[in-house]
Amino acid sequence: MLTRKQYELLMFIDERLRSTGISPSFDEMKDALDLKSKSGIHRLITGLEERGFIRRLAHRARALEVVRLPENAGDQPLPTQQRFAPNVIKGNFAQNALAGAAPVASAVEAVTLPLYGKIAAGTPIEALRDHSSSIEVPAALLGAGEHYALTVEGDSMIDAGIFDGDTVLIRRCDTADAGTIVVALVDDLEVTLKRLRRKGASIALEAANKKYETRIFPPDRVKVQGRLVGLMRSY
Repeated sequence: MLTRKQYELLMFIDERLRSTGISPSFDEMKDALDLKSKSGIHRLITGLEERGFIRRLAHRARALEVVRLPENAGDQPLPTQQRFAPNVIKGNFAQNALAGAAPVASAVEAVTLPLYGKIAAGTPIEALRDHSSSIEVPAALLGAGEHYALTVEGDSMIDAGIFDGDTVLIRRCDTADAGTIVVALVDDLEVTLKRLRRKGASIALEAANKKYETRIFPPDRVKVQGRLVGLMRSY
């Protein structure tokens, strides 16, 4: 599912590429979506890239490729908020507290996910299967498969729009494509949320914050525990 702004940006990029063959600049995208800063555009592009709708072309400035369009791309008008759930939902998402969420979110069917703990707690996911803690999540945020939630601790992924205190929604899997944000278990001891990269035969776990260095490991030291599919934030 795409948020309304992600949808609008994707269609704007696609239209510009079709008409000129050149990706729009960040300033053009910012003006087209009536946003105040280019940081918002960066977050939208990252979200579209993570969901497989666009691809950034290496070694070319401002070069984007539209990989696919949503199924409703030809529909008019643009989809309303009632047709999908945003990937970041504002409101109070404590257990059984969806009544305090934004009106759109509260109208969406909810499912209960186990809330295992903090992503920076340093404990393997398998040791966090404490179903006494759970969280209600709009079903539209989730696809097929088994899911769980984690609370983010720290600022290593802020440039990907993931902040301290956010709740990330994870689809359980043991493999992931390069560029995907994953929950990775390192040396069976440390759990971390990072972007997965491949450096030859090695695995790179890349932060989305310039303060943190990319960490590179032999593949036998890293186990993928799941990939990021959604995020919720309380205000």
